[in-house]
Amino acid sequence: MNATHAHRVLAEDQQHYNQHRPHQARDQQPPEAPAQPPKLLRHSHTHVLRKRLLGGLINEYRQAA
Repeated sequence: MNATHAHRVLAEDQQHYNQHRPHQARDQQPPEAPAQPPKLLRHSHTHVLRKRLLGGLINEYRQAA
């Protein structure tokens, strides 16, 4: 659309890539992952939260507390 829109879209994609997207070479951790990944809950009724990015083009999933 315009340069401002492109900058916003690229910044959102960069944040997803560096802070959330798993990378095989990093044992399924993103580049900016904390030293200790959060422990996953092992309950059968665990809820998953979805965050839609870029108008639903990309989805991030997290375990609900």
